[in-house]
Amino acid sequence: MTTGKRILLIIGGGIAAFKSLDLIRRLRERGHRVTPVLTPAAEQFVTPLSASALAARKVYRDLFDLTDEAEMGHIELSRDADLLVVAPATADLMAKMANGHANDLASTLLMATDKRVLIAPSMNVRMWEHPATRRNMERLQGDGVLTVGPNEGPMACGEYGFGRMAEVPEIVDAIETALSDGPLKGRHVIVTSGPTHEPIDPVRYIANRSSGAQGTAIAQALLALGARVSFVTGPASVAPPHGVDLRQVETAREMRDAVRDVLPADAAVFAAAVADWHVVNAADRKMKKDGSGRAPALEFAENPDILAEISQLETGRPELVVGFAAETNDVVAHASDKRARKGCDWILANDVSEGTGIMGGSENEVTLISGAGAEAWPRLGKAEVAQRLAERIAAALSEPR
Repeated sequence: MTTGKRILLIIGGGIAAFKSLDLIRRLRERGHRVTPVLTPAAEQFVTPLSASALAARKVYRDLFDLTDEAEMGHIELSRDADLLVVAPATADLMAKMANGHANDLASTLLMATDKRVLIAPSMNVRMWEHPATRRNMERLQGDGVLTVGPNEGPMACGEYGFGRMAEVPEIVDAIETALSDGPLKGRHVIVTSGPTHEPIDPVRYIANRSSGAQGTAIAQALLALGARVSFVTGPASVAPPHGVDLRQVETAREMRDAVRDVLPADAAVFAAAVADWHVVNAADRKMKKDGSGRAPALEFAENPDILAEISQLETGRPELVVGFAAETNDVVAHASDKRARKGCDWILANDVSEGTGIMGGSENEVTLISGAGAEAWPRLGKAEVAQRLAERIAAALSEPR
């Protein structure tokens, strides 16, 4: 647990603002110094006095307060903290952040800071699902803003769905992760996860069976050790982890482009189950049976080999490149051959044949193959596999080159 950090807490104007008071209390229990900033709308839900009393610090409210500017100008205030937290982050605040507006104290602080920012979105489900909010969220994550939530559940307005602000313990965990001083502090790691979907027509696609659980667990373990994680995921059934730079893709070609976009990195872990081929003659409308009994002729082409491309970069190659090999027979032999062909540093090989329960299950049984040979790990939960791998990565990156 990190202690003694300085957190600038921006409280937005939503019904979930009442949770921010509990958040202040819990952060102070962990030894953090919390400086509250209230938007004008937030004062309709919580009072400056209550926030100040719980934080035991002055509350900032007005961009043009001469006394505040004399004591600590907004530029200094924005950079004095170790982390800026926006909770609740309303649709309006997110729009200001995404589009560079700075017309009040909160948005100006967010524009002026040189520190990491974590937001906890909170709004009506329809507002959360609105295309404008989705665009803003994507832009913010692309800018490196960390996120926690929103969650699904009943709302004060009587509706149900995604839009509830994350619960206070979740936000505290995300803050602790963002502030972590672990062995990977200052390191950037790319993780790919989930399957890719290669369209046949607008309603059909080719894919591999993958829930994204192992990739998500790896990202979480790396975050816990202090890494900055770029998480490139296909359409997985497991929700992406909080606190990553999230890049959501569908096809293998989109995944390759997203990985290249987030380079350079210190390490890259390719846990995604990427489809080997895509359909060249994919239809732009749903294919129909014609009564002849003949299936349509599909023309295939190989997808980019992302692991090999990144492993063989002449410039900008990550110091450590880790691949996965899902095999159904001769696991170690096939995985060792794959490591040699691709040019990666490590391969984690696993047996996904029928009856193992590995693909899509809660456990994994891997063999780590490196230049030193093959090391079999016992069957473990995917979180434990992820923790072992993250610790190995941290140790490898700390070794002198």
